[in-house]
Order: sequence, then C-alpha cells, then structure tokens
Amino acid sequence: MMIPRARHLVAVALSALLVLPTFGGSASADSRVYSVTLAKTAADVQRVAAYWKPDRLKAADSYSPATPGSQPASASSGSAGGAGSGQTVATKKSKTALTVPAVVPNQAAAARTMGKVFFRFGAKEYWCSASAVAAKNRSVVATAGHCAYDSRQAKAAEYWIFVPNPGPNGETPDGIYVGAAISMHEHWPGKGDYDYDYAFVTVHRGFTWATKSGRLVMQDTGRLQDKVGGQGLALSNGIGNRITAFGYPAGPQPDGSRPFNGRTLQSCTGSTRWTVAPNFDLQYGVQLQPCNFSAGASGGAWLIGYQAAKGIGSLSGVNSLTWNRDAKGAYDAVSSPNFTAATGEVYKHAASLTTPANVT
Repeated sequence: MMIPRARHLVAVALSALLVLPTFGGSASADSRVYSVTLAKTAADVQRVAAYWKPDRLKAADSYSPATPGSQPASASSGSAGGAGSGQTVATKKSKTALTVPAVVPNQAAAARTMGKVFFRFGAKEYWCSASAVAAKNRSVVATAGHCAYDSRQAKAAEYWIFVPNPGPNGETPDGIYVGAAISMHEHWPGKGDYDYDYAFVTVHRGFTWATKSGRLVMQDTGRLQDKVGGQGLALSNGIGNRITAFGYPAGPQPDGSRPFNGRTLQSCTGSTRWTVAPNFDLQYGVQLQPCNFSAGASGGAWLIGYQAAKGIGSLSGVNSLTWNRDAKGAYDAVSSPNFTAATGEVYKHAASLTTPANVT
C-alpha cells in the first residue's frame, strides 16, 4: 500500500483498512459533522463489555494493528453492539476561537491519557492508538478516522472500546470505555479524504472487570477525564512547530524488521512541514520528522507544548500516514491531517453528547 510521490518519497497508511480512490477536497471546507451511534443504552454497553472479557483482552496484542493491506474488510454478520446508521449534523461556526485547556485527573499530579482502541471489522479484531481529550462531558477520545470508520464500505467499527494505559497481558488499570458515538467530518465517511482522517469518539462511563461470588461483574470507574485527565486542543497552528507524537507501533518496517511490539507507548519529537499524498487525497497534510512509527501508532496524539511532568499538552493532530522519505529500510516521518476550525466543530459535537449515568 504505497504512494510514490517522488523518486525517494513513499507514504503508506499506518493502519488504513482500505486502498481508497482519489477525490477532490479542501481542508478548509465548511464543517458538517457526520455522527454514528455505536452503543446508546446501558444494555448496549453491557453487550460490548461482554465481548471484551479478560480472556479476550489478554489476547489483544496478537490482534492486527488494523493493517489487512488492500483487501476490504469482510461484511459483518454480527451485532455492532448497538451501532446504528449515521447522520449529518449541520454546525454553526463560532465567531470566537475555540480554546480547550488540558486537565489532569482528579487527585493526581499527572495525566494518563494515552491508550489503545480495540474494535472489530467483520469477524476480525484490530487495534489502534488514541488519547483522551478534555471536554465538558469528560468523555471524549481522539483517534484516526480509519480507526473508527471504514469509508469504502460506509461501516462503523463494531465493539469499539478505549483502554487507557493497557498492560501487556490485557490489564486495564484505568478502566474500559465503550464507544457511544463517533463524530467525524463528513469528508471522511463520504470520500475517504485523508485531510479529514480523524475522529472524536464520545465514550460511556468506564468499568473494570471484578470477580464476585465466582463470576465476573462490571465495576464502575467513572468518567474518562476524571480518571485519566484530558489533553487540550490546538487548531490552525500551521507548520514549523515542535511536536511530540505518541503511539503504540507494532508493524514491520520497510526492511521487514520489527523494532516495536505494540505493548509499550513510544514517542517522537520533531518539527513539522507541509506534505501531500495525492492518492490519499491528502492536500494539506502536516508531516513530523524524524519519526519511525509503524502500524499500530495510527490515531496516537500529536501534542504541542507537551509538559512531561504533567503528561499534558495540546492536541494538534493524530498519526495518520507513515512515510519512508529516503526509500531506505525504515520509516522516517509520520503525518497528520491539519487540525483547523472544521476539526473544532467535530470536536464540539462529540463534547456535547451525553451518555447514561450508569452502565454497570
């Protein structure tokens, strides 16, 4: 799955599920949010939870980091855990700039926002990287669009969950958060346009599995932001910024080596520049170099002003495409869609949604 851009420049999808055709588009287009319900009721949440019991989560690192190559995901024959059809939501542009400050969790000095999302397309489980973002509903996760919605088949991911700080053997120290609804710019589900390869997923209250009287029960852990904190949001920052990107890479490098196993959070720090990838209709991409992320890092956070001691910064992008600029043995750059005011409208929709007060 490669896109020749110049003699020594190659870009590939970090975890794109499909090879997508080229479409026209502009990253500055008016924002119209496309929203898809995943799990609406407490009963829906419990059905998704039952799918992700500890034994299945223990096997999570053996799942594919969403890279079945050019083959389309097979049609699903099972329940999506309450998933329904999507709807386009017209948004009214704000006349004031959106400001979203980062927050640390309750009774903690540092945020713990990074994690993995696990989901299913067809009969196969996949995973990506993601992060918690500060929001008024305290329940928003940012990831790549292709880590939540298959554009070519117009299908949302099934059994979608976010696990912050997952352990190497399926541990969920900060809880499991079932996806309630995906909010995307309409150009992602409508065109598969990588200028809009991002999604903000509203999640339900979290839970962990506990054993009581010899059986597994869901134990409430509260709202995501209260538990782990949330990153801020930074829009329209242009290029030349110092970025720290995060993710859980696991896929092979171009030479076949595998320096990462997907179990440990990795980071890259560098400066940004504009980039394009015509076959993915990426016209306004922001590229970070150096960075040798591979498949599995997709959806991981890009932070401006990252404060390591507090674990916070401002989200300015998500890992979308990885690049082999010199056509040698390793990837050396990663790119994100440009986060603009349109991104802010998608985020605001996700932050405005409410979920049941109790799902356990």
